[in-house]
Amino acid sequence: MGANTVAVTDATFDAEVRKSDIPVVVDFWAEWCGPCRQIGPALEELAAEYAGKVKIVKINVDENPDSPAALGVRGIPSLFLFKGGEVVSNKVGAAPKAALANWIATAI
Repeated sequence: MGANTVAVTDATFDAEVRKSDIPVVVDFWAEWCGPCRQIGPALEELAAEYAGKVKIVKINVDENPDSPAALGVRGIPSLFLFKGGEVVSNKVGAAPKAALANWIATAI
């Protein structure tokens, strides 16, 4: 995990994501997923840039199957943006940092 993103588990999902005071981007990923690793550095940079405004968390789907199942995650990487405890937007697949930044900015 990077210094800026937060590792979340099924057990901490509600506290870290649904009960957050600020919008949260959830990155559903896995070690074996190439595109997931591809967007990792961009998400770290965005987490630093949005510090205090948006929280970016990562959840390993292999270790935490309940949260992605509850949200109907089919493919990874899957990014979900929560605001006030609800999903307001989601995006599947890797994208360049500029596209991710634009998606976050539009959703919040």
